[in-house]
Amino acid sequence: MVQASTQKSRNHAIDVFRALTMMLMIFVNDLWTLNGVPEWLKHVPAGVDGMGLSDVVFPAFLFIVGLSIPLAIENRWKKGATNKEVLLHVLYRSAALLIMGLFHVNLENYQEGASLLAKPVWQIFLTLAFFLIWLDYSKSVKSSVKTAGKSLGWLILVFLAIVYKGGDLADPKWMDIYWWGILGLIGWAYLIASLVYMASKGKLSLVWLAFLSCLLFSSLSKLNLLEFLSGLKPYFWLIDDGATPAFAISGMLVSLYYRSYYNGGKQGFFWVVLASLSITGILLGIVTRPLWGIHKIGSSPSWVLICIGISMASYGFLIWLVDIKKRKDWFTWIKPAGTSTLTCYLLPYIHYGLLSLSGWALPLFVRTGLPGLLKSLVYALVIILITGLLEKKNLRLKI
Repeated sequence: MVQASTQKSRNHAIDVFRALTMMLMIFVNDLWTLNGVPEWLKHVPAGVDGMGLSDVVFPAFLFIVGLSIPLAIENRWKKGATNKEVLLHVLYRSAALLIMGLFHVNLENYQEGASLLAKPVWQIFLTLAFFLIWLDYSKSVKSSVKTAGKSLGWLILVFLAIVYKGGDLADPKWMDIYWWGILGLIGWAYLIASLVYMASKGKLSLVWLAFLSCLLFSSLSKLNLLEFLSGLKPYFWLIDDGATPAFAISGMLVSLYYRSYYNGGKQGFFWVVLASLSITGILLGIVTRPLWGIHKIGSSPSWVLICIGISMASYGFLIWLVDIKKRKDWFTWIKPAGTSTLTCYLLPYIHYGLLSLSGWALPLFVRTGLPGLLKSLVYALVIILITGLLEKKNLRLKI
């Protein structure tokens, strides 16, 4: 959803990592349609000390956002963009993600009985509005057509906001910020990490300071040592107690080490650093587990450190496989998930809306146990295939 913008700057390992992570995200997001899902695949419930595969996917995506930020910003600087222009671009992309995230969060709290539209209808039109507003309109498309498409999208979005009813059926209310949603959290992580990069000019020591500050903030918050600041929390707070930006900034650190050492001819030193950071993150997460447990809901520092360690190890493996062993072609079939990521993420919202309106469902045996898991895997691949077909027609979102 946030990626380097030019082909020349492409890091193929990042693209593959992004594609695999998005495929996993669609897969785990489809598990709600199944019965008999193994516990290790699911999100661990609130208050439970532990983590499943689903708890690792989103942190990995935030880590990838951070990997891409130095590439994207440096590309703009090299093309002659001023700091003001880069900042405006960052703010625009962040605002787009925050708007989408806010609407998705309110979709979760949609009160169908009090609303003008059925929830699936609202959901489908919401996704169509996103496409109209943030479609990557071809340069061959007339500016009048582009303006009309974007204007129609905003009109639909405003209409959906006006007719929205959420909360309780006995006391329905308008849209609210319950949390920022997946896309909104990506937006915040991207914004904070980008500001850190621009302010530090990519200086490793300053980026490390920002990363450690996020971890410290998270740790102090979980130890209830920031209660004296509770009055500020509704107005000014480091998003998700610092956990969300920590993931993105950790990705930036790895990207900077890659640029300075791997591309600088010191590959051995890069591998030592990456392995050391990965192992240290996982071990620190395990050692500090008694302080706050390991859990995604609540964003415990142990969960943050373990997920960062896993993400670093995964990225290192993909560098070896894709860049060193030249196995990029193994992943061609999922490439659209890495190049049209936002499109890939949003398509299921249309499908689930249409499926809900139809009232149709696959037989229970197809949605249970191993057959169900295979069904969700095939579903993720079909979504990627459709994304690829749309991409060939220049129908993809770009922010």
